[in-house]
Amino acid sequence: MKKTDLVKNLGLKIKGQMQKSAIPGRFAEGSTAVPDRREQRKLDQAAGLVPFAVKLHAELVERLRVLALAEGVGVNELTERLLRAGLGGAAASSPAAAKDVPAKKAPAKKAVAKKVVAKKAVAKKAAPQS
Repeated sequence: MKKTDLVKNLGLKIKGQMQKSAIPGRFAEGSTAVPDRREQRKLDQAAGLVPFAVKLHAELVERLRVLALAEGVGVNELTERLLRAGLGGAAASSPAAAKDVPAKKAPAKKAVAKKVVAKKAVAKKAAPQS
């Protein structure tokens, strides 16, 4: 064989090895993906979290979302804090109690609630009457 043929075959051999090799984890699709449901469930169980489904009125859910956005926390965290505050004595023994919002933020909650009520009033006026 000629030298050029040998180099060409070597190049094909290297190309085949590269195609067969696995993609490194840091470049793979899984590097930015969130864990699947099974993995997420294991992580939640390790953290002591338990799924708890509740049916709520849409208006209450919207208020929770608005409050969570205003405070910059997740809906789950806000709901946990509100439940602990509503149940009373259990809030002092939890690590989430340290995250409670200071009293000076209370007027902001009222302002957000007023905005939600104002939006609903505008939506009712804009809705076609039948």
